[in-house]
Amino acid sequence: MAIGKGDFVEVEYTGKLKDGGVVFDTTSEETAKKHGIHDKSAEYRPVIICVGQGHIVRGLDKEIEGRETDKKFTADIKPEDGFGKKNPKLLQLMSTGKFREQEITPVPGLHVNVDGLIGTVRTVTGGRIIIDFNHPLAGKELVYEACIKRKVTDTKEKVDSLIDLLRLKDFEVEIKEKTALLKTRHDIPKAVQERTGNEIKKLVTEIERVEFIKQEEKPSEKTK
Repeated sequence: MAIGKGDFVEVEYTGKLKDGGVVFDTTSEETAKKHGIHDKSAEYRPVIICVGQGHIVRGLDKEIEGRETDKKFTADIKPEDGFGKKNPKLLQLMSTGKFREQEITPVPGLHVNVDGLIGTVRTVTGGRIIIDFNHPLAGKELVYEACIKRKVTDTKEKVDSLIDLLRLKDFEVEIKEKTALLKTRHDIPKAVQERTGNEIKKLVTEIERVEFIKQEEKPSEKTK
Protein backbone atom coordinates (compact mmCIF):
# COMPACT_ATOMS: atom_id res chain seq x y z
CA MET A 1 0.00 0.00 0.00
CA ALA A 2 1.32 3.43 -0.97
CA ILE A 3 2.39 5.89 1.71
CA GLY A 4 0.07 8.88 2.18
CA LYS A 5 0.28 12.30 3.77
CA GLY A 6 -0.05 12.04 7.54
CA ASP A 7 1.37 8.50 7.69
CA PHE A 8 4.24 7.83 10.08
CA VAL A 9 7.16 6.07 8.40
CA GLU A 10 10.66 4.98 9.26
CA VAL A 11 13.07 6.17 6.59
CA GLU A 12 16.80 6.01 5.97
CA TYR A 13 18.57 8.35 3.57
CA THR A 14 21.82 9.86 2.36
CA GLY A 15 21.95 13.39 0.97
CA LYS A 16 24.54 14.51 -1.59
CA LEU A 17 25.32 17.62 -3.58
CA LYS A 18 24.28 17.03 -7.19
CA ASP A 19 27.38 18.83 -8.36
CA GLY A 20 30.31 16.72 -7.20
CA GLY A 21 28.42 14.11 -5.19
CA VAL A 22 29.71 15.31 -1.81
CA VAL A 23 27.77 13.64 1.03
CA PHE A 24 26.49 16.17 3.59
CA ASP A 25 23.95 14.15 5.59
CA THR A 26 23.12 10.51 6.25
CA THR A 27 21.33 8.22 8.67
CA SER A 28 24.05 5.58 8.20
CA GLU A 29 27.07 5.63 10.51
CA GLU A 30 29.07 3.55 8.04
CA THR A 31 28.37 6.06 5.26
CA ALA A 32 29.24 8.99 7.54
CA LYS A 33 32.61 7.44 8.37
CA LYS A 34 33.31 6.57 4.74
CA HIS A 35 32.75 10.16 3.61
CA GLY A 36 34.49 11.88 6.51
CA ILE A 37 31.45 13.51 8.09
CA HIS A 38 31.11 11.26 11.14
CA ASP A 39 30.10 13.01 14.35
CA LYS A 40 30.77 11.06 17.57
CA SER A 41 27.98 12.93 19.36
CA ALA A 42 25.38 12.05 16.70
CA GLU A 43 23.08 9.02 16.77
CA TYR A 44 22.96 7.32 13.39
CA ARG A 45 19.75 5.38 12.72
CA PRO A 46 16.68 5.53 10.47
CA VAL A 47 14.35 8.35 11.47
CA ILE A 48 10.60 8.22 12.04
CA ILE A 49 8.67 11.14 10.52
CA CYS A 50 5.10 12.12 9.79
CA VAL A 51 4.80 12.53 6.02
CA GLY A 52 3.98 16.03 4.81
CA GLN A 53 4.92 17.81 8.05
CA GLY A 54 8.37 19.09 7.10
CA HIS A 55 10.23 16.83 9.50
CA ILE A 56 12.88 16.36 6.80
CA VAL A 57 13.93 18.37 3.73
CA ARG A 58 10.74 19.38 1.90
CA GLY A 59 11.71 17.84 -1.45
CA LEU A 60 12.41 14.44 0.10
CA ASP A 61 9.25 14.71 2.20
CA LYS A 62 7.20 15.21 -0.98
CA GLU A 63 8.96 12.32 -2.74
CA ILE A 64 7.99 9.86 0.01
CA GLU A 65 4.26 10.38 -0.52
CA GLY A 66 2.84 7.77 -2.90
CA ARG A 67 5.81 5.40 -2.62
CA GLU A 68 5.90 1.89 -1.17
CA THR A 69 7.89 0.50 1.72
CA ASP A 70 11.19 -1.36 1.43
CA LYS A 71 11.99 0.03 -2.03
CA LYS A 72 15.03 2.23 -2.56
CA PHE A 73 14.63 5.40 -4.60
CA THR A 74 16.61 8.44 -5.70
CA ALA A 75 15.20 11.98 -5.56
CA ASP A 76 16.61 15.04 -7.30
CA ILE A 77 15.87 18.12 -5.18
CA LYS A 78 15.81 21.67 -6.52
CA PRO A 79 17.07 24.48 -4.23
CA GLU A 80 13.54 25.75 -3.52
CA ASP A 81 12.64 22.29 -2.16
CA GLY A 82 15.97 21.86 -0.38
CA PHE A 83 17.59 24.58 1.68
CA GLY A 84 16.16 27.48 -0.29
CA LYS A 85 17.47 29.78 -2.96
CA LYS A 86 20.24 32.26 -2.22
CA ASN A 87 18.82 35.45 -0.71
CA PRO A 88 21.00 38.47 -1.64
CA LYS A 89 19.62 40.33 1.40
CA LEU A 90 21.43 37.83 3.63
CA LEU A 91 24.82 38.99 2.29
CA GLN A 92 26.09 41.70 4.61
CA LEU A 93 29.06 44.04 4.33
CA MET A 94 30.83 44.56 7.64
CA SER A 95 33.99 46.17 8.99
CA THR A 96 36.89 43.94 10.01
CA GLY A 97 37.33 46.14 13.09
CA LYS A 98 34.43 44.44 14.85
CA PHE A 99 36.24 41.10 14.60
CA ARG A 100 39.66 42.42 15.53
CA GLU A 101 38.15 43.67 18.78
CA GLN A 102 37.39 40.02 19.56
CA GLU A 103 40.81 38.91 18.32
CA ILE A 104 39.26 37.10 15.33
CA THR A 105 41.01 37.15 11.97
CA PRO A 106 38.33 36.85 9.27
CA VAL A 107 39.29 34.66 6.31
CA PRO A 108 37.09 33.25 3.52
CA GLY A 109 35.21 30.14 4.70
CA LEU A 110 35.31 31.06 8.40
CA HIS A 111 32.04 30.49 10.27
CA VAL A 112 31.21 33.42 12.56
CA ASN A 113 28.50 34.29 15.07
CA VAL A 114 27.16 37.81 14.65
CA ASP A 115 24.49 38.85 17.14
CA GLY A 116 23.34 35.25 17.44
CA LEU A 117 23.28 34.58 13.68
CA ILE A 118 25.70 32.09 12.12
CA GLY A 119 27.28 33.24 8.87
CA THR A 120 30.19 32.39 6.59
CA VAL A 121 32.89 34.85 5.56
CA ARG A 122 32.87 35.02 1.75
CA THR A 123 35.38 37.75 0.90
CA VAL A 124 37.89 39.93 2.75
CA THR A 125 38.95 43.13 1.02
CA GLY A 126 40.88 45.78 2.91
CA GLY A 127 38.88 46.74 5.96
CA ARG A 128 35.64 45.22 4.67
CA ILE A 129 34.30 41.69 4.65
CA ILE A 130 31.19 40.10 3.17
CA ILE A 131 29.37 37.64 5.41
CA ASP A 132 26.82 35.22 4.00
CA PHE A 133 23.97 34.39 6.39
CA ASN A 134 22.27 32.03 3.92
CA HIS A 135 22.19 28.34 4.83
CA PRO A 136 25.48 26.77 3.62
CA LEU A 137 23.49 24.60 1.18
CA ALA A 138 21.19 27.38 -0.06
CA GLY A 139 21.07 27.49 -3.85
CA LYS A 140 22.43 23.95 -4.18
CA GLU A 141 20.77 21.14 -6.12
CA LEU A 142 20.67 17.97 -4.05
CA VAL A 143 20.29 14.24 -4.57
CA TYR A 144 18.84 11.94 -1.92
CA GLU A 145 19.13 8.16 -1.92
CA ALA A 146 16.44 6.85 0.40
CA CYS A 147 14.37 3.88 1.47
CA ILE A 148 11.12 3.75 3.46
CA LYS A 149 11.81 0.89 5.84
CA ARG A 150 8.29 0.51 7.21
CA LYS A 151 5.03 2.23 8.06
CA VAL A 152 4.70 2.96 11.78
CA THR A 153 1.33 2.03 13.26
CA ASP A 154 2.06 1.75 17.01
CA THR A 155 0.62 4.76 18.87
CA LYS A 156 3.39 4.95 21.48
CA GLU A 157 6.08 4.79 18.81
CA LYS A 158 4.42 7.69 16.98
CA VAL A 159 4.37 9.82 20.13
CA ASP A 160 7.97 8.83 20.96
CA SER A 161 9.07 9.95 17.49
CA LEU A 162 7.41 13.36 17.87
CA ILE A 163 9.05 13.85 21.27
CA ASP A 164 12.37 13.09 19.58
CA LEU A 165 11.68 15.43 16.62
CA LEU A 166 10.75 18.23 19.03
CA ARG A 167 14.12 17.66 20.76
CA LEU A 168 12.57 17.03 24.17
CA LYS A 169 14.84 15.00 26.43
CA ASP A 170 14.34 12.50 29.26
CA PHE A 171 10.68 11.70 28.69
CA GLU A 172 8.89 8.44 29.41
CA VAL A 173 5.77 7.95 27.31
CA GLU A 174 2.79 5.87 28.40
CA ILE A 175 -0.43 5.44 26.43
CA LYS A 176 -3.70 4.85 28.28
CA GLU A 177 -6.61 4.47 25.89
CA LYS A 178 -6.72 7.84 24.06
CA THR A 179 -4.43 9.69 26.47
CA ALA A 180 -0.65 10.18 26.15
CA LEU A 181 1.08 10.48 29.52
CA LEU A 182 4.43 12.27 29.21
CA LYS A 183 6.49 11.67 32.34
CA THR A 184 9.64 13.65 33.20
CA ARG A 185 11.62 14.88 36.19
CA HIS A 186 12.10 18.30 34.60
CA ASP A 187 9.93 21.40 34.86
CA ILE A 188 8.38 21.95 31.44
CA PRO A 189 7.16 25.51 30.66
CA LYS A 190 3.42 25.79 30.00
CA ALA A 191 4.05 27.14 26.48
CA VAL A 192 6.13 24.06 25.62
CA GLN A 193 3.49 21.75 27.10
CA GLU A 194 0.76 23.39 25.04
CA ARG A 195 2.76 23.36 21.81
CA THR A 196 3.82 19.74 22.29
CA GLY A 197 0.34 18.58 23.24
CA ASN A 198 -1.26 20.28 20.24
CA GLU A 199 1.31 18.77 17.86
CA ILE A 200 0.75 15.26 19.21
CA LYS A 201 -3.07 15.51 19.06
CA LYS A 202 -2.92 16.95 15.54
CA LEU A 203 -0.67 14.26 14.06
CA VAL A 204 -1.44 11.18 16.18
CA THR A 205 -5.16 10.87 15.57
CA GLU A 206 -5.54 8.09 18.15
CA ILE A 207 -4.66 10.58 20.91
CA GLU A 208 -7.29 12.97 22.25
CA ARG A 209 -5.55 14.11 25.45
CA VAL A 210 -1.94 14.79 26.48
CA GLU A 211 -0.88 15.02 30.13
CA PHE A 212 2.51 16.06 31.50
CA ILE A 213 3.43 14.32 34.75
CA LYS A 214 6.28 15.58 36.94
CA GLN A 215 8.10 12.64 38.52
CA GLU A 216 10.02 13.01 41.76
CA GLU A 217 13.56 11.73 42.07
CA LYS A 218 13.97 8.49 43.99
CA PRO A 219 15.90 8.73 47.28
CA SER A 220 18.75 6.65 45.85
CA GLU A 221 19.08 9.07 42.90
CA LYS A 222 19.14 12.11 45.21
CA THR A 223 21.98 10.49 47.18
CA LYS A 224 23.98 9.99 43.99
